[in-house]
Amino acid sequence: AIRADYVLTENGGLHVGTSEAPVVSMNVGEKGVAWRRLTVRGTPGHGSMPFRTDNALVKAAAVAQRLADYRPPPRFHELWRSQVADLGLPEDMKEQLLDADRIDDFLATLPNVGAAGHLHACTHTTFSVNAAEMTGKTNVIPDRVVLDVDIRTLPGEDAAAVQEHLDVALGDLAGEVEVAPIIDDKASISRTDTPLWDALLRATSRHFPDARLSAHFVVGFTDARVFRELGAVAYGAGLLSPEIDSGEFARRFHGNDERIDVESLRLSTALYEDVARDMLGS
Repeated sequence: AIRADYVLTENGGLHVGTSEAPVVSMNVGEKGVAWRRLTVRGTPGHGSMPFRTDNALVKAAAVAQRLADYRPPPRFHELWRSQVADLGLPEDMKEQLLDADRIDDFLATLPNVGAAGHLHACTHTTFSVNAAEMTGKTNVIPDRVVLDVDIRTLPGEDAAAVQEHLDVALGDLAGEVEVAPIIDDKASISRTDTPLWDALLRATSRHFPDARLSAHFVVGFTDARVFRELGAVAYGAGLLSPEIDSGEFARRFHGNDERIDVESLRLSTALYEDVARDMLGS
């Protein structure tokens, strides 16, 4: 096992302020992960006689569509409120991001699709059906389909809350679905009144003297959650080029052109070295 008092890991360093008021984000928390395996069963039969049959694939398709259509209400945690305050956005946009009655409509019309997806995930429990598995032949009505669902939870949500979401989303199909956990980890957040946070600020200031740090919330999950469970303070830290658009950057992850520029590699490497020397007192 690896133990540490302080941990730096991936995902941080975006410039989210304005040229007049520069702000660099560092991730101090992340959503929970509650992957679920859903099994849908039917009755096998001959594919030449589909009338009034119990086709597991047809039911699984309906299950997947209901999860895709599910719209849980937004929830705002304190880290979200401080994050919005530091964004380089007009005040009317910030107000909409903090209004539970307006945020969904605002994000639905935001031109930057990557930014909209990230901001939506910061404020909603999300459900993404990403894998399906079954066996069979073209002429056999399937009797079993398995769907793997990537569920990301907000602070304060547990396994019972996840099941409540699934019951609401699936409605009358809930009784047709067997639910099994794959991963269950709650959302986690580290405090910022630490020597490591101060060292990150000093290291960032060496490259961007006027910038201040903003504590942000990442919607994926990283090794930070494991170290937090062991008692460590863990941040997602880096230092990216100011030329990178945060919304466009969000779309790169696991996409067709996942990449980082050389300048961001240089800045992040320098940040890590500066922080290490600072923490060691050298």
